[in-house]
Amino acid sequence: MGNKNKTISFRVSQEKFETLRDIAEERDISLSAVFRDYVDMLVAHDGQVEVVPEHELSETSESEDTESFPPKVEVPKSFVREHERLELEAEHLREQLEEHKRYVTTLRQQLDEHDEEDVVQLEDLDGDDDEDASYRIGSFDEV
Repeated sequence: MGNKNKTISFRVSQEKFETLRDIAEERDISLSAVFRDYVDMLVAHDGQVEVVPEHELSETSESEDTESFPPKVEVPKSFVREHERLELEAEHLREQLEEHKRYVTTLRQQLDEHDEEDVVQLEDLDGDDDEDASYRIGSFDEV
């Protein structure tokens, strides 16, 4: 499934269509490109786009100097400090986890090395030289 373009269609009045076509000619782009630019801008700003004529643009920007897009929110310093503390703690825990994993890996390697030495095969025990020796079950007092 690739990234496929979709077609959107809607109706506008003849007057608005002429205005849109004039805008497209003014920019020397197609009418479809005007809509694509608008949709891209709308998506990029999460639907917070206002269409303003250019002659009103300078007036609008002067009156909205205090309010800029995207809106800014002031966060208390205590929140920022707590966030930084939690990030440091998470980093420390990640380091401890990596250290623990390395330790477990080392222990497993040591266990694998010692397993080969500690294993006694029953076949090896059957081939002893003491085959003629007899064993008797009982207490030592009976002898």
